[in-house]
Amino acid sequence: MPPRPHLDRLAITMMIVLCTIWGMQQAAIKITNVGISPLWQAGWRSAGATVLILLWARVRGVRLAEADGTLAPGVIAGLLFAAEFALIFAALQYTSASRGVIFLYTAPFMVALGAVWLLPHEHMRRAQWVGMSLAFTGVLALFGEGLLRSSGRAWIGDLMMLGAAVAWAATTLTVKVSPLARASAEKTLLYQLGVSALVLTSLSRAFGEPGVFAADARVWSAFAFQVVIVAAASYLAWFWLISQYPATRLSSFSFLTPVMGVIAGVVVLGEAMTPAIWFALALVGAGIWIANRPARAN
Repeated sequence: MPPRPHLDRLAITMMIVLCTIWGMQQAAIKITNVGISPLWQAGWRSAGATVLILLWARVRGVRLAEADGTLAPGVIAGLLFAAEFALIFAALQYTSASRGVIFLYTAPFMVALGAVWLLPHEHMRRAQWVGMSLAFTGVLALFGEGLLRSSGRAWIGDLMMLGAAVAWAATTLTVKVSPLARASAEKTLLYQLGVSALVLTSLSRAFGEPGVFAADARVWSAFAFQVVIVAAASYLAWFWLISQYPATRLSSFSFLTPVMGVIAGVVVLGEAMTPAIWFALALVGAGIWIANRPARAN
């Protein structure tokens, strides 16, 4: 099936669900960090999801061993995927999550800029830039106060988060411009998971992380959520969407994720629900709507 030029009702619904899941992931990571080291959980999350996707592909009869030119771009995308998460976890040792999320969510703009040269058929209109800017303003409204709380070495973490944003955008563009765009979502995801499992577990050992040190039922439940729902189900859906719809339009929805993460913190962790959350949600929602409106016919 050829890629659709616009997001239809199915894609919009799926992106709202995915952003909600990815927002809940933030709370799940916080819970898991209590008993499992960050890089260890990221690496073994990928390893566990690899097994699940292999089983899923076998049940569905998806061919994974075909020579289709995806090996090189698949390994590159996997290394970028691993770099993104390694930089995020390392960055949080220097900067706060509220500062970091602002730099991380510059990624949709990087996708849009990359699309100018690499994906000319996904050229952004002025209204789309305005919509993305409005959505980013919503993120700033929610987390911008963190920029004022600067510490001596926060800039190191900020640069790492910016690097993670580059890796995130580069992964998306690699998938869109390479033979991965024509591969099955299962095969595309397996490259990401397999490579990142090896890289992240190796980094965990290199940094001397203790691994599992105080895990209880709540910690294991949060980890299982990351493996089954986030790394397997949601990422599989995401790579399917990338193969079917414009990357720039899909990326505009990602601004919804940090807002959903705050709301998940309210629901799961009992954090306070403030007027700023509703204001940010309104700005992000308006921005996404503007960015995804069909162009007017001449």
